Amino acid sequence: MNALLREVVAEAVELAGEADPRLELLTVTAVECDPDLRHAKVLLASLPGPAREALEQARPRLQAAIAHQVRLKRTPQLHFEPDPAVAYGERVEGVLRELRRSGQLGAEEVDEGPAAEEPGAGDGEGV
Repeated sequence: MNALLREVVAEAVELAGEADPRLELLTVTAVECDPDLRHAKVLLASLPGPAREALEQARPRLQAAIAHQVRLKRTPQLHFEPDPAVAYGERVEGVLRELRRSGQLGAEEVDEGPAAEEPGAGDGEGV
């Protein structure tokens, strides 16, 4: 349900952005709907003050888009918030940058990830 609502709301915000420039650069990252469908929290990558005001004004149109496109017992009341995961990711990146800058962390230590080769991988053994 959350993924479906995210798609509908994201599309409706994009369309609303054509009429209201305050909504143009908003990215809907997730929707968290209550089990009883009374409320849904819409998480956005960023939510500056003017965009929040525009979303509050566009709320009836966004809820109407949900009612029109999704068959539900009731249409949830939308609430808009910045996505805390985005802020957390920015904090982590800032800490990593600071560690690199101070010399406590080399660039190669961060670049290695799950895609890094394991010992013996690709050497033809075990084939």
